[in-house]
Amino acid sequence: MSLIRKKLVVAAIDFVNPAPLMWDFEHAPLKDELLKRYSIISSMPSECASQLQTGTADIGLVPVAAYAAMPGAAIVPSCAIASIDYVQSILLVVRVEYGVGHVRHVALDSSSLTSSTFTRIFFSKLWKNNPKFLEHAPNLDAMLQAADAALLIGDPALLALRDREAREARSGEKLEYIDLAHEWRTWTGTPWVSAFWAIRGTAFGPETVSYTQLVEDFEQSRDHGLAHIDDLAEEWAKRVPLTSAEVKRYLTDNIHYFLDDACMEGLNLFYRYGVEIGAFHKVPELKFL
Repeated sequence: MSLIRKKLVVAAIDFVNPAPLMWDFEHAPLKDELLKRYSIISSMPSECASQLQTGTADIGLVPVAAYAAMPGAAIVPSCAIASIDYVQSILLVVRVEYGVGHVRHVALDSSSLTSSTFTRIFFSKLWKNNPKFLEHAPNLDAMLQAADAALLIGDPALLALRDREAREARSGEKLEYIDLAHEWRTWTGTPWVSAFWAIRGTAFGPETVSYTQLVEDFEQSRDHGLAHIDDLAEEWAKRVPLTSAEVKRYLTDNIHYFLDDACMEGLNLFYRYGVEIGAFHKVPELKFL
């Protein structure tokens, strides 16, 4: 009989892209065993870090920008939400007549932390522009009424991209849809890293799962999820207005689930640029379990 009596609370993101990471936590045969060790709560990306900081959660799929303000937190090795090139689910939508060099106001998806910081880096260092930024609920039409450009992430971005031609037909307005992960790759030659699993430094105890077991649980769940992409595509096609083929293509072609050396290079560059534009006080020390 297991001696573990205290569950670790996991803040997970209910978007399509983390679905492979959560496979074992949501499916037999390992779901029931994992739920003896972990309790799952659903969060938005911007909420995960604050839930760790307040102790509401012990583990979270943390935006990499938020980790810079989380001293004492440790990273679960290997797992990530990243993209080697095109990602589709992180879009800067710009009115074509302006172009990024002339944008004066940017509406940032209020559920975003990391992508908002990437956007600020692009404007400051690459596009040499200094627009005003405002947070906004992820509704493209409303965002573009308030600003010249709109940042969308996650499922709202995927749906906006799918609706691109239909929206143009409805409105008569032609917009530019910039895939920021591709823009980052073209500019820096490195992958885009959005999030990784992080854990509060004080979360472990004699009545919780061990470091070794936790890493095994999370890496194994990812691997099993990647082995069940067809099943995930069928499941998520029932939850979002995308076909199973579209979901499968997104999970296989656009999202990279390994925090490998190339991703670490891109991540360190992101932190360095973030310091240079004043988004972070210093480059954070990356601590791994």
